[in-house]
Amino acid sequence: MPVWNEEYETMNQEELEQVQIERLQETLTRVYRRVSYYRNLFNEIGFDPLDVTGKKDIEKIPFTTKETLRLAYPYDMFAVPLREVVRMQSTSGTTGEALIVGYTKNDIEHWTELTARVLTAAGIVRDDILQITFPYGLFTGGLGFHFGAERIGASVIPSSEADIVKQIVIMKDYRTTAFCGAPSFAAFLIEMMEERGITPAELSLGKASLGAEPWSERFRSEVEQKLAISATDNYGLTEVMGPGVSYECEKKNGLHIAEDHFIPEIIDPDTGNILPPGEKGELVITTITKEAYPLIRYRTGDLTSLIPGECQCGRTFIRMAKVLERCDDMIILNGRNMFPSQFEHILTEVIGMTPRYLLLIDRVESIDELIIQVEVSGDFFSDEIKTLNVLEFNITREVKEKLDFVPKVKFVEPGTIARKMKKRTVLDNRRK
Repeated sequence: MPVWNEEYETMNQEELEQVQIERLQETLTRVYRRVSYYRNLFNEIGFDPLDVTGKKDIEKIPFTTKETLRLAYPYDMFAVPLREVVRMQSTSGTTGEALIVGYTKNDIEHWTELTARVLTAAGIVRDDILQITFPYGLFTGGLGFHFGAERIGASVIPSSEADIVKQIVIMKDYRTTAFCGAPSFAAFLIEMMEERGITPAELSLGKASLGAEPWSERFRSEVEQKLAISATDNYGLTEVMGPGVSYECEKKNGLHIAEDHFIPEIIDPDTGNILPPGEKGELVITTITKEAYPLIRYRTGDLTSLIPGECQCGRTFIRMAKVLERCDDMIILNGRNMFPSQFEHILTEVIGMTPRYLLLIDRVESIDELIIQVEVSGDFFSDEIKTLNVLEFNITREVKEKLDFVPKVKFVEPGTIARKMKKRTVLDNRRK
């Protein structure tokens, strides 16, 4: 597959580090002069941006957190006057109150460049007809990929939030060759195609770039097999830019972080200590080209690791593992720590595919209880009841063996669990 920007994406490490240092110095100077939060912070710790000579110097700066951004709402973290902000967008608010971010003309240019890289790495080129199924409102996915797709010259279909039946009609009639969207959209697409007896041969699809939600390798296999496509992952978050922070290439062996725009760190989420490559921890990002909304050492809340070594695709950016968990996704049940992704892995192994599921948590007489609600197709319900009994037993056994907790399992009909672009797999009634 081609590389969109060989000058930067294949730059040697010495040259790349020099670019990073120059852009970091400029960013630190900008935030010191124009963002009161950072100016007060730097003065408090005695940090002078002019003394920065390397990336490790930023380790002297305390982390920026989502709470910092909430306290600065709406404009106190902006580093340019509002007259220079050409666009404002917002986080989804799924992990708390929504945050406003701004973009200058240069920010939009950089963002377009980054999403062009994502799509190119996914194998999408100017001859493709790309269907964008992300929302086009305040969420960054729709517009972010739209501009990148136009930059590479692909034909863009902004189908956005059209219902799934309409999406399939568009795919068939317009001969869509690629789409970008959430993994849950791909799952819903497969479900609806199977329900209506539509085969991949009736579509022209060949590629998909999926993001905005965690998804496993097992899910990738399902999507690629059932849609007859190649599916690649991409990662981004609105606070930092939107989609375009990191992306998989055709090797599908980690996501390349755009290090000419972002400096990544991995920290122990409990201690804040820097972790070496290969160790799993919380991703921290410093932006080095953002003008309107630059962030220094921003704690993303996403758990991943940095992958050492070069990629066979030729890109020299460091890679990160797929993000499957968040710090704030951790579930504590009767003193035991676990994550939704662990339950998803167990369900996938037992059932043979990744089901739609919901973890319902409650507390009864000071004891935590968990109900795993799982959608199963009509085929299961039409079979003998012992089929479900066997599934229930196997799921319960695996959770007990691997997570040392005994859940209840409840099977429900397809469509019972709400379909949303941002998957909410946990309903914790203890917090109500």
